[in-house]
Amino acid sequence: MESVEVSKNMKPRGIFGLKKKYWKDKNVFITGCTGLLGSWLIKALVKRKANVVGLVRDLVPKSYLNWSGLNEEIITVRGKLEDYFLLERTLNEYEIDTAFHLGAQTIVTIANRNPISTFDSNIKGTWNILEACRRSPNLEKIVFASSDKAYGAQDKLPYNENTPLEGRHPYDVSKSCADLLCKSYSETYGLPVCITRCGNFYGGGDLNFNRIVPGTIRSVLNNEQPIIRSDGTMIRDYFYIEDGVNAYLTLAENMDNKDIHGEAFNFSNEEPLSVLDIVKKVLNVMNSDLEPIILNQSTNEIEKQYLSSKKARSLLKWEPIYSIEEGLNKTFQWYENFLNK
Repeated sequence: MESVEVSKNMKPRGIFGLKKKYWKDKNVFITGCTGLLGSWLIKALVKRKANVVGLVRDLVPKSYLNWSGLNEEIITVRGKLEDYFLLERTLNEYEIDTAFHLGAQTIVTIANRNPISTFDSNIKGTWNILEACRRSPNLEKIVFASSDKAYGAQDKLPYNENTPLEGRHPYDVSKSCADLLCKSYSETYGLPVCITRCGNFYGGGDLNFNRIVPGTIRSVLNNEQPIIRSDGTMIRDYFYIEDGVNAYLTLAENMDNKDIHGEAFNFSNEEPLSVLDIVKKVLNVMNSDLEPIILNQSTNEIEKQYLSSKKARSLLKWEPIYSIEEGLNKTFQWYENFLNK
């Protein structure tokens, strides 16, 4: 990954990862490697000379993984999370020592429309990878991507790691269940797993234009009014993808300390915004005077949801590098280049 450029208004708060040469020659398995987080995490690990093995279900030609040429830098295993024996073979054959389980069906509207496939990939897929890791003698650590949605709707905000996991709708329930499975494998079998709970990732490479940030950027580049499906008042964390990569690497490196095994960590820049606010920030970064169209059609959405990352800041010495404006500016530049090509 490129080195961090420090602007006059930006404190030099560290670089991606904590330890020089930590990842060199490590054998790393990543599920969900064609997704936004997976692609950027692969970029960081390839830069650090890790041997990366990625699980790919569907070939997505324009995914950041392929568009950037990163797919040529890793070993690709074709298959699904639901295939337990494929996961077991992969972990053992490539002598994996670190696994990042990012693969999931992540779109709330799809989960509401088709809950069974969501439960299959998100819940069954998680117990498959946990069991395969348990039976892999070389496995030293697993980082599991849960979500702030695992907490469900809560009155007390911001959520901390002791907030109960009370998902209600299909996607939220799938993340609550998968989160608890990780805890079960840690408590019962001593599996070296840690859990991340993050807000809404944004950044270059996200080709799901139903999401608010890439959708807004594409609309403005096409000189069209951006669409807000909800009423615009829902409040969320918006977490820049390179800060997310930094969080995952920081947690994995800290897992050499076995005292944190089994723990969950929230990661957030702790600047919650409404949907309308984030759209306005995108419009400002792009110098656009277009007005968003508010459809007010969303259902089964949590009204307010944002995280405290006090635990990660204290125990892992982690903190975000980019402000919202800096992250959005880098994101806009990526899409402008990508869509023009």
